[in-house]
Amino acid sequence: MVVEEGEALVACSDKSMRIGVTIWDMETGEKMLHIPTCASPPLGMLCLRNRFLVASQLNKHGSVGGGAIVVWPLNKPQQPLLNYTVEAIGPLSCTKEGIYLVGGALSGTAYIWDVTSGKLLKTWTAHYKSVDHIIFSNDDSLLISGSIDGMICVWSMISLLDVEETESSNPLLHCLSGHMSSITGLLATTCSCFSILISSSLDGTCKVWDFITGRLMQTQGYPLAITCITLHQGEHILFCGAKNGTIIVNMLDIGLEQGPNFMIREDKSLELTGHMGAITAMASSRTCLISSSEDCTICIWDVIGWTITRRFDLQKWKVTNLVVIPRSPAFSASNNTRELKRYIVSPLDKCPLQISRYKETTTLLSLCRLFKEKQTYIDLRSTGLLRQNMFGSQKTDMPMTMTIEMKVETNIENRSWGIKMAKHVIVMNRQLKSRLLDMIRCRLLCTNKIHSQKTARKKLKIKSISLEGEN
Repeated sequence: MVVEEGEALVACSDKSMRIGVTIWDMETGEKMLHIPTCASPPLGMLCLRNRFLVASQLNKHGSVGGGAIVVWPLNKPQQPLLNYTVEAIGPLSCTKEGIYLVGGALSGTAYIWDVTSGKLLKTWTAHYKSVDHIIFSNDDSLLISGSIDGMICVWSMISLLDVEETESSNPLLHCLSGHMSSITGLLATTCSCFSILISSSLDGTCKVWDFITGRLMQTQGYPLAITCITLHQGEHILFCGAKNGTIIVNMLDIGLEQGPNFMIREDKSLELTGHMGAITAMASSRTCLISSSEDCTICIWDVIGWTITRRFDLQKWKVTNLVVIPRSPAFSASNNTRELKRYIVSPLDKCPLQISRYKETTTLLSLCRLFKEKQTYIDLRSTGLLRQNMFGSQKTDMPMTMTIEMKVETNIENRSWGIKMAKHVIVMNRQLKSRLLDMIRCRLLCTNKIHSQKTARKKLKIKSISLEGEN
């Protein structure tokens, strides 16, 4: 099998800082790059816009304090950007355009950074226990987090980033309880007018949710604990990695006879055997599946013949993070410099800034393209997917829809007024600063003039005294 040209595989462990990050060419198996001194916890590595590798690190494995987030540029040799955090960060996730970076901590706290400015926009208690997994929905409007206690929370990004924190803009939409053990995987996809979330757990189940309504659509049970899951990039095949080293393959069927639904048929499941230990991480490309195991191997599978086409033997270390990236944009030295200048990764703030009500506003930049037509249709809970769900039930829920739209219009008017006031204050501050600088400049000129006059008088006095002495 020929792997799609231009793909590279990024792998990292969480046990030893000496192992670091290794990047292979998936077509030839050649090692392209090795980055030392990195040990990232599970789900703690991602790629920003195919330009930067980002990984969370623990100075001491399992510790609550002493964490960092490291950023490496892929297209040019440069020192990594090291960002120390208040506490250890585990899983990471980012929006598709790479504007917002979200991290979950071992304490249950979640953090949101603006990558381009480095500002820490929000910190809040997402779970009572450690955050194991955190992802964005397909349109980046919702944030989904899973905890070690089996709880899944769905958050509204618009409400999370809202400067005015009120009860009407509660960011928590749903609390999905159904798993009995730690969450090991979260996958977001779409099915007609439904927004689908697939979750897996060590309790041996995979659950399918409509995370807009919070409804549990299906539960699939397995005899072994599920350690990780991934979807084929075509979103038709679900891969479930098990604790015994097998990979369970299920076809995802979308039935339209009795309305939109989503199901996983057990009779179509297939088991792939090739690992001797529990599956630790999985990733997929258009033509292949990549899996790693506690047996310290990485396997590349052909998704057509279900055979192993390449195996990497890592000897004494196991992989906890697998990321597939396009090779050419990441490692080409002739990248578009104009595009690189537009996208800059700044040092991340350690503590959030204190923002007053009208001093600063936060806009969900990665969602702007969704609201170009009619801004009054922006919903405080989600974006297009929720609007589709509301449109389907507008006959019965019309008063609720009108109420939400009125609240949105009021919120937009208040925000516009706040922006105008902020601009006015900024102009006044600039004028005051300019006036102050002029006063300081005049004062310095006067001081220098007086000083020069005193110096000239002293010189004349000394000269006159010397002439009298000569006479």
